[in-house]
This record gives sequence, C-alpha cells and structure tokens, in this order.
Amino acid sequence: MRSRRVVITGLGALSPNGIGREAFWRNTCQGESGIDRIASFDPSGLVCQIAGEVKNFDPETYYPQGELKKLPRAVPLAVAAAAEALADAGIDLQTFTEEDFESLGVLVGTGGSGFDFSEKQFEIYFSGRRSKVSPYAISNSLVGMLSSELSMYFGFQGRSHVISNGCTSSTDAIGYAFQAIRGGQEEWFLTGGVEACVTPAMMAGFERMRVNPVHYNDCPVRASRPFNIDREGFVLAEGAWMMILEGLEHAKRRGAEVVAEVIGYASTCDAYHRVAIMPDGKQSTRALNLAMKDARVDKSDVGYINFHGTSTVLNDKIETLAVKQAFNSRAMRIPASSTKSMVGHPQGASGALGCSVAALSLKTGFLPPTINMENPDPECDMDYLSNTGRETAVRIAISNCISFGSKNSALVLKKFAD
Repeated sequence: MRSRRVVITGLGALSPNGIGREAFWRNTCQGESGIDRIASFDPSGLVCQIAGEVKNFDPETYYPQGELKKLPRAVPLAVAAAAEALADAGIDLQTFTEEDFESLGVLVGTGGSGFDFSEKQFEIYFSGRRSKVSPYAISNSLVGMLSSELSMYFGFQGRSHVISNGCTSSTDAIGYAFQAIRGGQEEWFLTGGVEACVTPAMMAGFERMRVNPVHYNDCPVRASRPFNIDREGFVLAEGAWMMILEGLEHAKRRGAEVVAEVIGYASTCDAYHRVAIMPDGKQSTRALNLAMKDARVDKSDVGYINFHGTSTVLNDKIETLAVKQAFNSRAMRIPASSTKSMVGHPQGASGALGCSVAALSLKTGFLPPTINMENPDPECDMDYLSNTGRETAVRIAISNCISFGSKNSALVLKKFAD
C-alpha cells in the first residue's frame, strides 16, 4: 500500500497563557506569559513558588462535581482540549455512524496524568484514614486510564493507548499516530498530550533535583528564560494540547480544513543517564537527521524549529549543539524559539505544545518569540526570535523534544498545499 499523506485538521489548547486555540495562539505570538504564583495550593513552604497553571478553567463544564471527585485534573483538561479539537476539525458526533465511532482511535502522551489524585490518596492513607481512600485510587494511578477516559467520554472505540515516555511522550504519541495513518493501519486519531503535574510533592521532588528557578518568586513572568546565561531551570507547568490527525483523502471526504501536514518523525535514546542529557548531543542530532530523512526533506528546506528549550543549564546548550550538528553552518540562519518561555515546562505534553506551535506557525506565517531574552548565553547563539515574533512564511517546521531517561524525538511538519 502506498504511503498516505497525513494532516492535522483540528487543534485544541488549554494553556497557562490562554484557553482555546485562538487565545493560546494570540497570546503566544504576542509574547504573553502565563506563569504566576501557584494558586492550586499554598506554595509558601517551597523554594520555587511559581508555575504555569491553566487559569479560569471550569471542569464542571465537562463533568458534574460528583464525577470530578473521582478524576485527576488531567482528565477534564484533556477532554476540554479534545472537544475543541473535534469542533475545530468540523466533527459532529451527533452524525457519527457506528463505523465512525469504531474507527476513531485515541493515542495520547503524558508523563503521569494522575499525579494530583495519587498524592491526595497517599496523604489520606498515611494520615490514618484508610477507610477514606478512594476506590478509584488504583485506576487513577495508571497512566493508561487517560485514553480510556477520553474514549469513554466521546464514545470512541478504536485504539485507546497512552504513551508515557517522559518529556517526549506526546511527540511520540503524535509520531505513532502519524505512522499508523501513513502506513494504512488507521484512518484517523485524536492525539496530543496533557499534563497536570503542579502538585506539592512534584514541586518538592524537582526542588530536590535543583532544576527549578529560585530567584523569581516575586516576578514569575521572568522566571522561564531559555538560552540566557543566568537561567536557573524550568518552570513546571500543566496544560493540554490535542489534535485530530487523519489521512488526507479521509479529510477531503469530510470537507475538513487542513492546519498543517505531518511528514516525518524519529526517536533515539542516549542510553546515558536517568535525568541528564548526553553532553555531545549526538543522539538528539541523530533524531533530527532521522526525522528529516523520514520526511524526505533537505536541511535547507527547514524554516523554523520549535525548541524543547526548557531553560535548564544543560538542556538549552546541548539542544543548541545538537541543532548545530544537524544543520551545520545553516543552523545560525534558522529561526527558532522556545514557547516554554511563556508557558513553562508541561513535561509529557511538551511535544503536543511544540507540534501545535509549529503547525500554527506554518498555517499563519508567523513565528512566535522566545521571551525574557536579556542575557544570552554565548553557547546559545542561534536566532531564537528574541522577545519579538516574526512574520515569515515557511514551508517546513520541526518540533524537537528531549526527555529524562536519555530520550530524543522530533516531528517534521509541512505547510499544507494540495
């Protein structure tokens, strides 16, 4: 069977800097940060008291209060973003046939979607209230429950899988969905990523690892500062970015509007360390090269890179090195940016965030900035669209991801042209 073309036909976003695709994209292009003091719990005992939280989200729009007590926060976040993606793709479930419900699969990425629920249950148990532990404590601690909840909410009976691969989780989920559609195994997927990891124990754990900024509690919007010499670490964030991925012919039959085309994916492993990146960037470079080979594009065609860009000392300079090794002298002429400067680091949802930004950049012809670029690191010397976005029509964009556990993944997207 010949390879199918694969397109994104719908996007949904619940981001710290905007709820909904339009608000998220507008604020991202304008350099608006969503990072603030933590509001979901009292952070006063923490060294880092800031995060990227989704503001003004009402989960009761999707679930009654009684049901919300049984669910981790990641579920209503994912459902809300998925509902927008479906609507954006022109999908009306009221018109779905049994075959439609059976054919649409769910393939999503997350680092650990039940963090908040599990923490609360442990707290209840260890405080001596064993009888108050939720009967859903086990099911909600399993990352696989995320796709099950999405499938049950919308009635989708195709594949229902979760990829939990650290920070590359949703890049890999989108990549696997892309491969399945391109190869003819499936027609379409609800895919993307979600994370709701801003919890007391998670913050304390990252505090112990010394990877969070500690000098910006009074000025949160300046805390996430990728590529700066004075960067201190990543700002933990939550959010959901979901999309509809389908074969082009399938999309045409539905009369769907295309956002962008996905044309390549690759993943590698440093096999090096649990939390550190291999200093030579070799395997990240290889992932980029393999993704471009898979996409059958020349390096000279790439016009934008959405960096993983976490704002940690190691990530930013090693990722920059990897891109330079992949593109050689041309790397200095490729516009690039880190959306995490405005959103923070949503862990397993990072790839879905980056893919969404890359797709919308291709669609609109605007490349969003990296904000807080005040003191550039000499080792981070590429064109990071410092503080101001740029109106530039590009044909090919890359979304790059690097993860704990030595993993590297990249997606290649193309501006759609029939």
